[in-house]
Amino acid sequence: MNSTLQAVTDREFDRVVETSTVPVLVEFWKPGCGHCRALMIELEQLQKEMGSNLHILTMNVDEQFQIPAELEISSLPALALYRNGEFVKFIGGMGKKDEIVKQIQLALQD
Repeated sequence: MNSTLQAVTDREFDRVVETSTVPVLVEFWKPGCGHCRALMIELEQLQKEMGSNLHILTMNVDEQFQIPAELEISSLPALALYRNGEFVKFIGGMGKKDEIVKQIQLALQD
């Protein structure tokens, strides 16, 4: 699947998330998941709109096991939000772009 979003591996995950100067949103997905593909399209739009204010990553759970296991991800797609290298919360995975933005803004208000 060709995506404009950056794919991330277990090995580089911590480094990428911890060194990001902006919030990081990670989509956990797997091939053959229709909802995952639909969400990825929304996230690509979101990345274009947010530009450098948000870093969106994707992680294929069929290839990467460690981080999904640590987060106890049981259903896909799943969206995890990080700020300053720390996990903030899961964002509802089935949202449209505008709903995702709203949830991110609410989560980052604290």
